[in-house]
Amino acid sequence: MNSTGIIQSAIRTINLQVASVSGLSAFIEAAFVKAVQTVAASKGRLVISGIGKSAIIAQKIVATCNSTGTPALFMHAADAIHGDLGMIQPDDCVIIISKSGDSPEIKVLASLIKGFGNPLIGMVGNMQSYLALQSDIILNTTVQQEACPNNLAPTTSTTAQMVMGDALAVCLMELKGFNSHDFAKFHPGGMLGKRLYLRVSDLSAQNEKPVVLPSADIKEVIVEMTKKRLGTAVVADAANKVLGIITDGDLRRMLEKSNNFALLSAADIMTHNPKIINADALATEALDNMKHNNISQLVVIENEIYAGIIHLHDLIREGII
Repeated sequence: MNSTGIIQSAIRTINLQVASVSGLSAFIEAAFVKAVQTVAASKGRLVISGIGKSAIIAQKIVATCNSTGTPALFMHAADAIHGDLGMIQPDDCVIIISKSGDSPEIKVLASLIKGFGNPLIGMVGNMQSYLALQSDIILNTTVQQEACPNNLAPTTSTTAQMVMGDALAVCLMELKGFNSHDFAKFHPGGMLGKRLYLRVSDLSAQNEKPVVLPSADIKEVIVEMTKKRLGTAVVADAANKVLGIITDGDLRRMLEKSNNFALLSAADIMTHNPKIINADALATEALDNMKHNNISQLVVIENEIYAGIIHLHDLIREGII
């Protein structure tokens, strides 16, 4: 196959995938509504099963449901009939995913679930299949053609299954009023979790605390700034209350204005009333503060006492920006 043939094949595959997804709109009707309501009303979990490629899609839908407020677990159809059926509890809903709905494992599993009395939702591409006939509710994922040139390898059919699963998960999410704060509870290490939970103190605690007394001479100031490697030094009194801040810029301005800086003290060159932030503030608040004031660091205080420095680089490192 030459480059033109490769491009044409890829475009054909994409167009078939688009068509499979667009075709699902016709299947969003009363049965879909009933499926959403049944799962939402369940006092148990949502157990999703499948075999082959459909099993992989089932695992993805389980992951999406768990992260959006619908407790779910995956059960492989082949393992189910060899002991894993024990994971199904009386209040659970079960979704079985299959394109054909007639594979041997799916037939056995559907029959067993019916015997248990759990609500059975079949996500199936063959409305005359055993799975479709056994299901209490059917989510139709019929596709006209697989993208595979032999119309065999699951491609458009698995895309349709995944999109149908996403539609189900999102509807359940909205029905339950699941919001970004709820989402963050299940993603504390993710970007959203960091934005909602990461505090200034979590970041400033990782930095040095450059500090000098107002009486400190310029050499002491430079040594402290160099030693703590933040390019700044906070000026605080004996009780550790913030009086001012000295930055690299303050040192440069001092050199421009004075020929005898050896006689100067920290109090003489510091910037009064530096921008401060409370240690328990959100890291995103620190970012907004820095942006608003066009600065790269803030003095952190806790109970009116100097607690450290938070730098723009800290926010970048954590992916807040």
